[in-house]
Amino acid sequence: MKKIEKKLLHYVGKAVSDFDMIQKGDRVMVCLSGGKDSYTLLYLLNKMRIRSHHKFDIFSYTLDQNQPGWDDSRMRRWLEAQGIPYEIESRNTYSVVTGIIPEGKTYCSLCSRLRRGNIYRYAEENGFNKIALGHHRDDLIESLLMSILYSGEIRSMPPKLLTDSKRHVVIRPLAYCQEKDIVTFAREMDFPIIPCNLCGSQENLTRRKIKALIGELAAHNPKVPSNILHAIGNVQLSQLMDKRHWDFSRLDEAIENLQTDMA
Repeated sequence: MKKIEKKLLHYVGKAVSDFDMIQKGDRVMVCLSGGKDSYTLLYLLNKMRIRSHHKFDIFSYTLDQNQPGWDDSRMRRWLEAQGIPYEIESRNTYSVVTGIIPEGKTYCSLCSRLRRGNIYRYAEENGFNKIALGHHRDDLIESLLMSILYSGEIRSMPPKLLTDSKRHVVIRPLAYCQEKDIVTFAREMDFPIIPCNLCGSQENLTRRKIKALIGELAAHNPKVPSNILHAIGNVQLSQLMDKRHWDFSRLDEAIENLQTDMA
């Protein structure tokens, strides 16, 4: 377990450094959903905070969406044992989602919007200047392929994001961490996981299909996942066809100017 913890800490530290995620004096609100990823993120950031001699603050925020069977008693005991300040806020978004989305349809989009709105509101009301989310390497590469195949866009989850309102900075310190390592680490740490009864109950989600596709490709070439991650940070605009970022109309003019200069 120490080996995996060291590996995860290394990649979190690298992401924080590469993308300038956390500075001295930051108040970081870590969004703890109750899943393996957010527990791992919170634990590792708390380790980094202690090692940095408390150069930044962390706070755990959990949104209780009033899902049937929700029990955060073990989560509360764990947070108190770790000495991490927290709030578990109750907002009945579960009934909103299930009331609008027909049974059998994907809840994720609406659920995410409602959850995100509450996260941003709470961060603003309580003066947190950074919001940390638990998305890992696999989330980033899956999102890229989902956007290409199903939305016709080249986009993913950036490690650091200024929100549309320009009021919040969202960071993803697990951007370099592999899900398989997080799974092993969370199991060994015995985090008090709280299952999601919305997304987790729907088997045919698009993300599952993309995950399976990447797994199949990686079985033949193990470098496929890391190559996809590298591609997110290695965009060659001149090799694409987005006219907003490349002025195709002036290429002929550029060639003519070059020929004139050479004459």
